Amino acid sequence: MLHPVPAILKDVSVDMKKGDFLTIVGKVGCGKSTLLHAVMEEVVLEKGVANVQGSIAYVEQEPFIFSDTIKANILFGKPLDQLKLERAIRVAQLTHDLTIFGNGVDTVIGERGVGTSGGQKARISFARAVYSDADIILLDDPLSAVDPHVANAIFHESIKKELAEKLVILVTHQLQFLTECPKIMLLQDGRVHKTGTFAELLESGFDV
Repeated sequence: MLHPVPAILKDVSVDMKKGDFLTIVGKVGCGKSTLLHAVMEEVVLEKGVANVQGSIAYVEQEPFIFSDTIKANILFGKPLDQLKLERAIRVAQLTHDLTIFGNGVDTVIGERGVGTSGGQKARISFARAVYSDADIILLDDPLSAVDPHVANAIFHESIKKELAEKLVILVTHQLQFLTECPKIMLLQDGRVHKTGTFAELLESGFDV
């Protein structure tokens, strides 16, 4: 199986602090996921520096789900805090889903999320990030895995409201949300093509 070669990032500068919300857009293969891995210091830097302070939680495009209960997948080895768990479930829009599963949060799911839909796996991964209470939340296109109604709830109620005090970087192909994003970075061939609000990008000739 052939895997795509990670994009090579050039002349990319990102300066963010607690409470900032950056949305990254661009065509497939332009370097969006690579930039998130650079923040996590998981790519080799030939030039420049990655100065990241604080803990990081990462919601990947293909969520890592292991064979255990939904609760165990959310806690991910951390001690149980019932109030934090309930908040994570609510923020990830999982409350209704858990009423469908026979044992709720104690339902056992198979390796790679067997027994759950793609959208449920994405939201379990999102709940894990929320439960971690990390300083930096990296979201690699989680809105594409869920239906429009759930995507709308996650964007408005979860990302913009519940995570407002975190440093959040969202990669997305859901362009309908861009009008409400305070800062957008458009990547093209591994470089920052444009940065600004949706109105500013539109005025300069927005094409993604």
